[in-house]
Amino acid sequence: MSAVSLAGQITFVLMLFYAGLAIGTGILTAQYWGKNNTMAIKRVLSIACIFSVIVSFLFFIASIVFPDSLMHIFTNDEELIMYGVKYQRSLSFSYLAMSLSQMYLAMVKSMEKTHFSAIVSSAGLILNILLNALCIFVLFKGDPEMTIIGVAAATVIARFFELACCFIHSLHSGNVRFSLPIRDNVQKLLLHDYLRYTIPVLANYVVYGGALAASIAIIGHVSSDMVAANAIINVVKNLATVLCNGIGVGGSILVGKYLGSQDIQFAKKAGIKIYKYALGFGVLAGITILAMKPLIFILVNINIIAQGYLNLMLFVCAFWSIGKSLNSTIIGGIFPAGGDAKFGFLCDVIVMWGIIIPLSLVCAFIWHVQPVILYIVICSDEFIKMPVALIRFRQYRWLNNITRDFK
Repeated sequence: MSAVSLAGQITFVLMLFYAGLAIGTGILTAQYWGKNNTMAIKRVLSIACIFSVIVSFLFFIASIVFPDSLMHIFTNDEELIMYGVKYQRSLSFSYLAMSLSQMYLAMVKSMEKTHFSAIVSSAGLILNILLNALCIFVLFKGDPEMTIIGVAAATVIARFFELACCFIHSLHSGNVRFSLPIRDNVQKLLLHDYLRYTIPVLANYVVYGGALAASIAIIGHVSSDMVAANAIINVVKNLATVLCNGIGVGGSILVGKYLGSQDIQFAKKAGIKIYKYALGFGVLAGITILAMKPLIFILVNINIIAQGYLNLMLFVCAFWSIGKSLNSTIIGGIFPAGGDAKFGFLCDVIVMWGIIIPLSLVCAFIWHVQPVILYIVICSDEFIKMPVALIRFRQYRWLNNITRDFK
């Protein structure tokens, strides 16, 4: 479990690139959807797919050629590296499918067809879980090396299933189909806009994700038991904050649509209502994490030391979820929807790399604090960013229509 968790950080970094490109796609798609311009949306999709394929191919090559070097970034435990290498090499083929499916799903969601994205993602998840269970409990029971390869292969199959669904939808039901880019002035203008609003968001995700990966690496060099506890915590975080993430995505779509159709006051009201929802769902997520504690300890099989870390880390995450919900909705959703994409980048550069990572390094390798204290330091970034984000929100600089009028 620890090996898969560490190897998964490579995929996590790639997903941050996807997230940045998808946000850029969503920003323009939502506003042009509000303007009823599907021609521009089709061109934006083709631009996004080109960049996504290039990034995915680079990660694919790196994972095939030197996965051991990538694993050494996160741990010096040879056993974890051995299993992580096997997992990473097998998993890398999924990147080829995700490069296209992630951009298409981002576009579809921004056109208010969230049901399709939900169905495809849910079906892919269920397929992945069933294949994982088959590998772990039936086909390769008692053989960890084959199990870890089988689990990775299950993810690859699920990702290509999602891509097939996207192609079928684009051909038969979608308003916009996959296509190669067209070289003309309209494409150049859209490419300029895409880069203008995507690069700051992408840089923000890479900076933030790089900081998270660095924190995982710090944890990996401090305690393998804490790595196991953190792997479980990450799953709990994802389950507890799923509604918070939905609020952020849905909010960006609504705000972008209203801005694209010139309904500035509706966009403002939507933004205010959404950030209030984000606060409520953040509190709910924290309560959910605490309520899940007994079930978590029944389901997981880790040693006593890791259980002690996990118990305290769950309390930290319960409070963390409130700040995370607000920040991801405001900084990652509402601000980019209105073209205010640079704030998040500057915020994470200062907070994550200027404060959190240096302080974590000092705590881990100079002061040698307790691992749970180190984890509190790592999670404190959300509460440093939260008041600044709320002040920026009240300035309403994110209320911008960024569409063009094409003849």
